Amino acid sequence: MTVEPARSAAPLSVSTPRTAAEPPAVPAPSPPGGRAAWLAWSIGVSVYILAVIHRTSLGVAGLDAADRFGIGASALSTFSILQVLVYAAMQIPVGLLVDRFGPRRVLLFGIVLLSAGQLAFAFSSSFAPALASRAVLGCGDAMTFISVLRIAARWFPAARNPFVAQLTGLAGMGGNLVTTVVLAQALHHEGWTPTFTAIALLGVAVFALVALFLKEAPAAPAARPPEQPSAARPKVGRQVRACWREPGTRLGLWVHFTTQFPGNAFGLLWGLPYLVEAQGMSRAEAGGLLTLLVLSNMAFGFLFGRVLSVSARARMPIVLTVITATGLGWALVLAWPGGHPPSWLLAGIIVVMGSNGPASLVGLDYARARNPVERLGTASGIVNMGGFIGTMITLFGIGVLLDGLSPAGAGEYSADAFRWAFCWQYAPLVVGTVMILRLRRKVAAAA
Repeated sequence: MTVEPARSAAPLSVSTPRTAAEPPAVPAPSPPGGRAAWLAWSIGVSVYILAVIHRTSLGVAGLDAADRFGIGASALSTFSILQVLVYAAMQIPVGLLVDRFGPRRVLLFGIVLLSAGQLAFAFSSSFAPALASRAVLGCGDAMTFISVLRIAARWFPAARNPFVAQLTGLAGMGGNLVTTVVLAQALHHEGWTPTFTAIALLGVAVFALVALFLKEAPAAPAARPPEQPSAARPKVGRQVRACWREPGTRLGLWVHFTTQFPGNAFGLLWGLPYLVEAQGMSRAEAGGLLTLLVLSNMAFGFLFGRVLSVSARARMPIVLTVITATGLGWALVLAWPGGHPPSWLLAGIIVVMGSNGPASLVGLDYARARNPVERLGTASGIVNMGGFIGTMITLFGIGVLLDGLSPAGAGEYSADAFRWAFCWQYAPLVVGTVMILRLRRKVAAAA
């Protein structure tokens, strides 16, 4: 993942005399990296870890939420759909905010929204207030990842960005690990309100850490491009259109869309019900497989980061390999006679889905390589919408199909219902793959 230096509006020709009032052009130095860079990134990524804990908390609480609010699969999926919808809708506004006001302020506001949304969710006893609280949480979640990437772009040399971005995703999976291991047990032993209240209060410590210690850029003024005066900043619409006209941005969005949603939908909501209700596992066994998903995600994140740091040409092979493996893996699972595949096959598809999140970060790679630094936040926001739009479509489709394929009032869903409902994943998978192959040629032609 590379970050291009900011492009000047009109380069001076050799014959153009420089006026006395015009300062000489000074090339912006490469960001320094080093311990200070890792410290800044660590503080920023702590917010992202917190956000992932909040985001994935419903993944281990889905069955508890259905009992608490007395809802079925369609209504249960609405929690995650609304949260993801808000997250996706906020990506461009958040990118613009990061470009205008800096990542530190955006992170602080995001922590406030995350904590407020989770606290309201902890005390909700009916469907509507709980739904509203997840929307607030999704808004706060949307402000974290792009902000951390912007901090990394300011602190690390461009050649380090692919590895640092994958490490960011890997660190986020640490938050997912907390959810699957700690939160699941806390829900069982402590109950709904104490567990979600404790998660909300984590935000106080993280807010203090960011407010007191985070430096969003190196101290030396020359280490980053000077801030544009407000009169010189491009208008919002112009900024977004400039990003969208770049084929690399659109390719990045469809890469993110196609690679992220299978693992995301499974981990956010439908994984635990599928393993418990369709495959007859205990909650402990299902939790173990969800933990495997997290560990696989972390391993692939480290692997892809190292590969992409060596060669940018590995981007598309990684993307197409992950899409193919995910599609074939689910085909084998869903076609297994009786709808009850063996444990080794379930573990295999979960390991494969662990590659989905790291592969989606390749989409951000394309955007960073093709956009100037002053609009990186906006471009990253556009790309980061993709996977969450795909997730939203998948969550909703599976929920509707589960309710449609099951008898009215059914307390649980059969293996056959899950099998046919999970076939819905192939609709966004095919559409996304076609768009990737189409835009791949346009990006290659523009290179």
